[in-house]
Amino acid sequence: MSEKDHDESNNNLLKEEKTEDNDKSEQTLNNKKRKRLLKEAKEADKRGVCYMSRIPPHMDPLKLRQIISQYGEIERIYLTPENPAAQLHRKRAGGFRGQQFSEGWIEFTKKSVAKRVANMLNGEQIGGRKRSSFYYDIWNIKYLSKFKWDNLTAETAIQNAVREQKSALELAAAKRARDAYLNQVDKARQISSKTERLQK
Repeated sequence: MSEKDHDESNNNLLKEEKTEDNDKSEQTLNNKKRKRLLKEAKEADKRGVCYMSRIPPHMDPLKLRQIISQYGEIERIYLTPENPAAQLHRKRAGGFRGQQFSEGWIEFTKKSVAKRVANMLNGEQIGGRKRSSFYYDIWNIKYLSKFKWDNLTAETAIQNAVREQKSALELAAAKRARDAYLNQVDKARQISSKTERLQK
């Protein structure tokens, strides 16, 4: 066996070892990812979500987290911004110029905490400092059984897709109307040029 053949066989062996090492490292990474995802799924099953049908004026996610975190550990908060038309009307009327929210969801790390908070706070006065703008407001909070945060994100994704589809349809209708108008303008020009030629 010549030296070239020996070197080539060594190189082939090294390449095979490297690909085997790469395959093993990819497998370990995939196993770690799978384990992490399974762990997150188990933790997500333990979490509970509460719904707030009304957010008091001047309350934002930070203030809400600050107030609610006294009762239990919070994972996530999502507040729906108010309708832009209503916001514009309120600002023009001289009302609060900041961002307001219409409804919200709060995810607690444990279902039992979420249930307890919803039962304890629903219908009660918010309280806190007397000078705060939502001191006299009332909590309107409800525990959502069998509701996961993924349901909320899926719902918002569907709403966004519907909104995009509607805007695409409106845009297509506007383009058709524009094209029809331009066709009518071209026909009118042709007719006027024909009449001028006939008159000459």
